[in-house]
Amino acid sequence: MSDHRPTIVAVVGGSGAGKTWLSRQIATAFPTQATCVSLDDFYRDQSHLKPSERSLINYDDPNAIEWELLKEFLAVFRGNHAARVPRYEFASHCRSDAGTNCMPTPLLVIEGLWLLTHPEVRALFDLSIYLDCPAHVRLERRLARDVVERGRHLEDVRRQFESVVAPMHLAHVEPQRRFANIVLHHPVSELDVEAVVGRVAQLLHGEGEQEVATAAASQWERNDWRDVA
Repeated sequence: MSDHRPTIVAVVGGSGAGKTWLSRQIATAFPTQATCVSLDDFYRDQSHLKPSERSLINYDDPNAIEWELLKEFLAVFRGNHAARVPRYEFASHCRSDAGTNCMPTPLLVIEGLWLLTHPEVRALFDLSIYLDCPAHVRLERRLARDVVERGRHLEDVRRQFESVVAPMHLAHVEPQRRFANIVLHHPVSELDVEAVVGRVAQLLHGEGEQEVATAAASQWERNDWRDVA
């Protein structure tokens, strides 16, 4: 176990803003040093409720997250210890029995909708990035993801986005922009990614960031924008 505390980077933005994509871009630049985690797995387990009752919960509200469990995970990981990551199933709104033991690495990249909402959680991040992406682009991506990956109907996804997701984005996601160290605007460019990777490299090593950023740029065409959770 290393004596050096891990660097923790938060990637924040609306549903479909490109959080997963950017997180993987960062991790790709540090292939032997990085671990990626999603806030989605810290949704509260709703197995105690009937399926009809689970569907009534607003999953676009930050209160749907079990924040104490997330803080515990981050604190343990930050202390250079193996930390347990739960596994959440969107189809059932329940936490599965199959969690993951996340071994400590020099870099943790965590992405999610509301990571900068709570001051005590923000304090655990060394760098925070907010992805600013227009609503129509986020809707297109959410449609593609939820229909294919989560088995939902097109019109249901569109209706939910307009009636719940968009208003909750304005209330809870967008205000976090002021807390971010870096704000990236759509479309994110190769130079944007190079700059982010360089900043992360500086946090990790203190030098050599340009070399790492150049290496990351070589991966640009190999990553698909469709992976945009």
